[in-house]
Amino acid sequence: MKTDYFKLTFSSLPINESFARSSVGVFALRLNPSISEISDIKTAVSEAVTNSIVHGYPDSVGEIVLEGYTEDDALHINVFDEGVGIENVSEALEPFYTTKSDDERSGMGFTIMKSFMDDIKVVSEKGNGTKVYMLKKLGIDAK
Repeated sequence: MKTDYFKLTFSSLPINESFARSSVGVFALRLNPSISEISDIKTAVSEAVTNSIVHGYPDSVGEIVLEGYTEDDALHINVFDEGVGIENVSEALEPFYTTKSDDERSGMGFTIMKSFMDDIKVVSEKGNGTKVYMLKKLGIDAK
C-alpha cells in the first residue's frame, strides 16, 4: 500500500540535479535507511536526472518530473521527461552505450542505476520522452 508520496517538477538545468538528489535523500529518511542505502538512492537519482538533462533535452530546456512514494519498506522513485526519447531502449541499457561519444560521457548511467537499485524499468520512445521507474528495498530484509 502506498503510504507516502511526493512529486516535483523542475527545469532540465544542470543545477537541478543536486536539487533532485537532495530532495530524494530527505524523502527517503522516513524509512530509516542506512547511509549506504541513502548514497545508493541519491546516486541512482543523479544518473536518471542527468540522463534527462543531457540526453532528453540536448538542445533545449524542458521539464523533468521526479516522483516517489513509500510502500512498506520500499522506496519507489520515478523520473520522467518529455524530451527526445530513446530509439532503442535495450541498446541504451547496455554498459558503455552512449549517443554522446564526442563528449565526456561514459555510457554507464543505466548500468549505475541498475547496480544501486533493486529494480529499474525504462520506458521510452523516440520523440516521446523517457520514463525511468526505480525501486529500492530498505532494511535488513532487502535483497
